[in-house]
Amino acid sequence: MTALRSPGYRGLLARCCSFSRCMQREINGVRTRARGAPGLINKIFPDITSAMAGIPDGATVMISGFGSAGMPGALIDALVDQGARDLTIVNNNAGNGDTGLAALLATGRVRKIICSYPRQADSYVFDGLYRSGKIELELIPQGNLAERIRAAGAGIGGFFTATGYGTQLAEGKETRLINGRHYVFESPIHADVALIKAWKADRWGNLVYRKAARNFGPVMAMAARCTIAQVDQVVPLGELDPEVIVTPGIFVKRVLHLPGGGQ
Repeated sequence: MTALRSPGYRGLLARCCSFSRCMQREINGVRTRARGAPGLINKIFPDITSAMAGIPDGATVMISGFGSAGMPGALIDALVDQGARDLTIVNNNAGNGDTGLAALLATGRVRKIICSYPRQADSYVFDGLYRSGKIELELIPQGNLAERIRAAGAGIGGFFTATGYGTQLAEGKETRLINGRHYVFESPIHADVALIKAWKADRWGNLVYRKAARNFGPVMAMAARCTIAQVDQVVPLGELDPEVIVTPGIFVKRVLHLPGGGQ
């Protein structure tokens, strides 16, 4: 009972309740946008402010992209403007230059970053924060990162992998000898929100990606409680061939149409 009364628990409970209320408002919003057409589902949001509303302090936010390919730049900028603090960011890298993810880090509102490639030639924003102890880093091999995200979306409680065994990345984790080879246990990575970039969408939230811009988008969409997709094109329902839909709309809560920004 003492733990249930602790400030940390109360803060976590408050964030969960806030996010649950946000989700209910979103459901009501979908119904409102569909008013006048019984049974109509419409996940297209009218503007970026409403699409990004309700992301709470302390949220874990996944952001798609491999370099600039598939990076939802407009949604990242909107997260900067939205003002949520104490964030945990899950991304392939830790930003570069002073735009996009680097601009978000520069606000000082990111507590921790989980990524596979934190340093590159112009990652000076992250470098400065990390060296001064102002941000926490969890470094994960890229394949493990993708699989831990996928495991969350698939409802898998974790998996054993040989990658990372015998290194500092495996310290404190369970290990096993399986068929003569050493493995380390990796747990799934869940998120409150995923910000992803796609090429085409319909009003149900079905998504198609453009070539390499697909990267982490599909697995992140499955691993988050609320997926927000920035898309280049919105097409009429039925125009997307079911055989080419990569992310079914069941995994997408909000779609923002930004022409020219979905490649």
